[in-house]
Amino acid sequence: MTSPVSKSKLNLSILFAACLTFSISCGGGSTKKTAETPTPTPTVTSTPAEEKTSTVNMESTGDEATLQLNADSDSGKAGALKTVHFDYNSAVIRSDAKTVLKENADFLKANETVEVKIEGHCDERGSVQYNLALGENRAKSVKSYLTALGIAAKRMSTISYGKERPVDFGHDETAWSKNRRGNFVITAIGKELAANPQ
Repeated sequence: MTSPVSKSKLNLSILFAACLTFSISCGGGSTKKTAETPTPTPTVTSTPAEEKTSTVNMESTGDEATLQLNADSDSGKAGALKTVHFDYNSAVIRSDAKTVLKENADFLKANETVEVKIEGHCDERGSVQYNLALGENRAKSVKSYLTALGIAAKRMSTISYGKERPVDFGHDETAWSKNRRGNFVITAIGKELAANPQ
């Protein structure tokens, strides 16, 4: 016959083992990540132009440097094209961004065979889905503004990366303001475009 104390210890041991098993099966037994969480596939809202390996002189800047395929404005390698920034939780083009977009439009007008992909980005706050949608709205807002300035819509594609590709990994307003942006990527150079803009 078992004593009440032994029975209590046995029940406690069984309870402890069950809790430990549950904790480990739920991932609570490890603080180390064993696999990376897959990055969501970006939302493409139009088809990017086919890639070419040619270069073009940057006529609007007057220097002899060449424009390269897949160069981007975040890195400063997309010729005169510059990244634009947005306010928190907004896809509205700010006044400083209007000035930058006017300069970008002038560059695209001077280089009529250049095509770009406009990437919409967000800061780290908010859900993945929300930021993908906001990034898409930002990219579309930039494209619409450039279209209104006379750039053919078919020369621009849009994509959203949401909060998945920050340029600043900080966790404060200084970093967040850099990450809320529209980045330009060169997708075609020297390709002849049809005379009818979309």
